[in-house]
Amino acid sequence: MKNLIITALLLFTTIVTAQNATVKGVLKNEFKEPIEGVAVTTSKFGTVSNNKGEYTITVTADTEITLIFTHVAYNTYKKKVKIPKNKTFRFSPTLTAKVEEIHEVVIENSKDKAQGTINVDPLTATKIPGAKEGVENVLLTFAGVNNNNELSTQYNVRGGNFDENLVYINGIEVYRPFLVRTGQQEGLSFVNENMAQNVKFSAGGFQAKYGDKLSSVLDITYRTPTKFAANISASLLGASATIEGTMFNNKLSALVGVRYRNNSLLINSKDIETTTEPNFTDAQLYLSYLINEKFKLDFLGVFSLNNYNYTPKSRSTKFGTVSDPLELIVYYEGQEKDAFKTLFGAINGSYIVNNNLSFNLTTSLYHTVEQEHYDIFAAYNLGEVNADFSASNFGDVEFSEGIGSQLNHARNDLDALIGAAEIKGTYKKNSHQIDFGIKYKIEDIRDRINEWEVIDSVGFNVRPPHHIPNNQPYEPYTNPIEPYQNVQAQNNVKIDRLVWFAQYSKNAFINNHKIWYNLGLRSHNWNINGDEIATVNQITYSLRGQFAIKPAWEKDMLFRISGGMYHQPPFYKELRNYEGTVIPTVDAQKSLQVVIGNDFSFNLWNRPFKLVSEVYYKHLSNVNVYSVDNVRIRYIADNNATAYATGLDLRLNGEFVPGTQSWISIGLLKTEENYDNMGYIARPTDQRFKFGMLFQDYMPNIPMVKMYLNLVYNTGVPGGSPSYSNAYNYQSRLNDYKRADIGISYVFTDAQNKNTKGWLKQFEELSLGAEIYNLFDVQNSITNTWVRDVYSKEYYAIPNYMTPRVFNVKLHMKF
Repeated sequence: MKNLIITALLLFTTIVTAQNATVKGVLKNEFKEPIEGVAVTTSKFGTVSNNKGEYTITVTADTEITLIFTHVAYNTYKKKVKIPKNKTFRFSPTLTAKVEEIHEVVIENSKDKAQGTINVDPLTATKIPGAKEGVENVLLTFAGVNNNNELSTQYNVRGGNFDENLVYINGIEVYRPFLVRTGQQEGLSFVNENMAQNVKFSAGGFQAKYGDKLSSVLDITYRTPTKFAANISASLLGASATIEGTMFNNKLSALVGVRYRNNSLLINSKDIETTTEPNFTDAQLYLSYLINEKFKLDFLGVFSLNNYNYTPKSRSTKFGTVSDPLELIVYYEGQEKDAFKTLFGAINGSYIVNNNLSFNLTTSLYHTVEQEHYDIFAAYNLGEVNADFSASNFGDVEFSEGIGSQLNHARNDLDALIGAAEIKGTYKKNSHQIDFGIKYKIEDIRDRINEWEVIDSVGFNVRPPHHIPNNQPYEPYTNPIEPYQNVQAQNNVKIDRLVWFAQYSKNAFINNHKIWYNLGLRSHNWNINGDEIATVNQITYSLRGQFAIKPAWEKDMLFRISGGMYHQPPFYKELRNYEGTVIPTVDAQKSLQVVIGNDFSFNLWNRPFKLVSEVYYKHLSNVNVYSVDNVRIRYIADNNATAYATGLDLRLNGEFVPGTQSWISIGLLKTEENYDNMGYIARPTDQRFKFGMLFQDYMPNIPMVKMYLNLVYNTGVPGGSPSYSNAYNYQSRLNDYKRADIGISYVFTDAQNKNTKGWLKQFEELSLGAEIYNLFDVQNSITNTWVRDVYSKEYYAIPNYMTPRVFNVKLHMKF
């Protein structure tokens, strides 16, 4: 019986083998280079080419089959064959390279390289995984760009704060809400990444044509449609849709984007039990009408509405060390209701006088109405946790070190109207270029601040330490009860600004070495007035320059140096001190900057790579010292400090995996300030070390399965200090920030692998994926909550943890 079974198996194997044939070959590209990792498949069999481009595949004999050759970096190749049984067919097609849709664009224009800007394909922002989608999520993978708050779209650059960054859309400056205190209130970024065509970012040393900020420039251009298209994306966090097309013989183009976001999935997963309804909606419209060959009109309109309803119930936070574990338990009553409504409109007219001269006239209006209303009562218990593993009550609180309560109240309302009119011109002649412009802007801000906090510890009301001395419970306190913190102010402020700039640029050669340089002057005059505010008028001038040289060497290298004077005249928030009072005499913060950089392009493993290195130094004067609580910044408003920031940024991008683009960033930073000649201490943004990586990969056998990994590691920043305390006494740092977000998607069809049959033919693109945020479930903290014990007068810093591991599903389609 056993011999019969063996004989039958051998006979069956022989029959099956006889029905098969073999295909062999070598796969090469247009440059006759072998291609590794090409998936060669039929309906039944599959294989992958080796490092020499060789492949061997078994196919069904005497039947017409289709050989499919796929690789993420090359266009799909198909071949129909019919091979007799037991025969070997040799087939070696040449595969043509395709353009990958997601990567950091390496601009070959030497002028753009010389300016030191980072150019990013906006599609990257739609692919990269992260709790906050958008262009800002990509920026946080770069050296020198930091924010340890994954719920926020704000960022700080090279030691600056959130208020020191310029953001432009189609050359129009855009703004953020004023009253936002936490990242979970922010909602959507002003920038709709689905509408963007070009994204440029400069981390310092930018030209005079850009505005008056100290840190960075994000310059975004929305695309002008040329045909009808529709994009739809949906996930567990929200949805977005973009529709575009042309009308009137292609003279009018329209681009409409609508987005909805709900962060409940992220917020309700924190260590605070809440009932939260955060929903954020915006709609954007971009119209472009070509009147004739020389004159074009553009319109950009934006409406956004952020509603944030927050009802905390309880909180349980464990912290401390293994030998001294502590736990904070809080029970809440009350709620918070916030709303931020924004309207923005801009009209731009572009006129080409001739081949050398062109003008742009832009008018814009920004209106925001914001409210921050809350009444939240919290009763807390801070205690020591039993750390004895053998004890029956292991993990329970054994001894209370602080018991108390606090009541927070706010009725803050703000109405801001910002209008601007600007005319800019460009004159080009051969290798010479002159840019110039003048802008008038008016800011009308009406702000009412009414917020206070009452702290009670074991039945004793805690008074502000800088008021009448309070020695409770040792001595009776007979003065009236007052809040521990109390800010009452009403400000009606108008700021008029007149700004102009002029700059000259030139391309030239020195002994076959290509050079480019730019020199510009900028002036900013502002006038502050308002109810019960003395009228103050100030003016500042800043000189900036850039120089770059590309030597005629065999190696592809470029060297550049840029910098100059960067002044930041105060915006409304910078005029308002801790008590809510507007100080009109606040001067512009000033910075002398120098940035030295090098771009080195080379081939590694026969694939293109680029290493960008920059070293920088900033000397700051008239510094307006501030404190940071989550994303809210409060200024002292007295210009009574000096500071500096210095560091090194490195970024290596290229094809770590054949046919894909990834990058690694490393940043070193040190920034300190000296307030009132008390000595230098770390600034709130002193993030000493940064490592960021965006890595893209795919499955060799199934290249339509793609993976995106977003990895960030930041060393801890100073954790802040309690109210009314001296920041010089609180220089301890938060724990290091470690976060990994991963996304895996299957691309059913796209531009490079278009499906012309079945239900998929109606889609230009279709993909479905899953994302895991905070892959390793690391407890990262962004700020501290300070709990005070009335007996010991000691403050305890309780970390406020960010989001844990969260799972998301994402669908994208394009018609």
